[in-house]
Order: sequence, then structure tokens, then C-alpha cells
Amino acid sequence: MTSIPPYIDRWFKDLEPLAMDEAAPDPSRAAVFSSDMIAGFLSTGNLASDRTGLLAKPVTEVFRKAHRRGIRHFVLFQDAHDPDAPEFSAFPTHCIGGSVESATIPELMALPFSDLFTIIEKNSLDAALGTDFDQWLDAHEHINRALVVGNCTDLCVYQLAMHVRLWANARNDRDYEVIVPANAVDTYDLSRDDARRVGAFPHPGDFFHRVFLYHMALNGIQIVRELTGQE
Repeated sequence: MTSIPPYIDRWFKDLEPLAMDEAAPDPSRAAVFSSDMIAGFLSTGNLASDRTGLLAKPVTEVFRKAHRRGIRHFVLFQDAHDPDAPEFSAFPTHCIGGSVESATIPELMALPFSDLFTIIEKNSLDAALGTDFDQWLDAHEHINRALVVGNCTDLCVYQLAMHVRLWANARNDRDYEVIVPANAVDTYDLSRDDARRVGAFPHPGDFFHRVFLYHMALNGIQIVRELTGQE
């Protein structure tokens, strides 16, 4: 078991909830960005896990609350890998473009406002490299609140949240807030024994979840326990 530094553990346990109306004081200037809420991480395939599978409910709730608040921008970043993706040398084959694994989870697609979704497919951990995300940000420069949810905390969520934070920093946009509700992101857990069996690196889920949330906070991203209100 990897030890979490006590000060990080204390910081995590002291996280406060944030009301949706405070997270998005002007809903016309807010967007929800989700990372990899697809079957290949939640329900089927080599990288699906029980931990990330539990994200369907809290992420769907964030979408519902955001829509009730009046938010109409929902951007879903989703793995749709080339069959020969170099990433498969680091991770098992997963989420090939056009496969069942690359499909948006049914809980999100069942939402009555799913027609508002913008889906951006990606072939790496990064939401912007090789995609149209930067063009989307430029075209929606009035947005100044980004609510980031999904998986995995230390991989695609981290890359997504950090990209948006650094994009705003580079523009000297002091009004831009990136907000991550800790209950609506998570990462997988892989013990040393299981990692040895599959030829992978061990991956202590609690450690990486908390440490990477803390690292996002170090970079000016607002980490909250959960988003409340708009019931």
C-alpha cells in the first residue's frame, strides 16, 4: 500500500462542496467537460474497472444539475483509438474507434438534452493534441467556467483540466475557473500482484486520485468535494 502524505490526505478530507450556482454564476458562460465516459472504461474491455464504473451516477448527476442551472455547453472527450495506436505499448488495447468500447455510456445518452453534446474523439491521453479542442475553446472564448468530470483522475482528467487551465493562463484570463468535483472523477486500482500477472505497472488508485487532485489544486484548479443544488 502506497502511503499518501498526511497533509494531502488532510487536504482531501477537508474539501468543501460547492453550490452549482456558485460554480456557474452565469450559466451562459459555463461548460461541462467530461473525459472518457465510455463503455471501455466503465463496463467492458481491458481497462474497465469497478472504481471507474461507479462514476456513471455522479457524472450523470453533474450533467443534470448543470442543465437545470442553464448550462448548454457539454463537451465529451472520448478515446477512439487507431488499431495501431502507440499508446497500446503502455496500456492494453482499448476503445478502438467505432467499437462498442468507444461508445458514450447509456446513462448520459439517455439524458433528454443529449442532443446538446459535442463529442471530440481523441487518440491519446490529451484532449487537445490532434483534436479540434483548441478551436472549440477559441470559438467559445466567452466561456469562463469549466466543470471537469470523468476518468482517470491522474491521466485523461488531469490532462484535460490542466490544458484548459494553462490555455486560460496563456491568455492572461484571470476570470477563468476550472472546477473539478472530486466525487465525479476517479482512477483505477491495480495491485502489485495483479500488475505482475498482466505485465503492467502497479497503480494504487487512492494514492493517484488524491495526489493528482492535489497537483491540480497546486496549479490553480479549484477542487471541491461535490457540486450541490439544482435538485
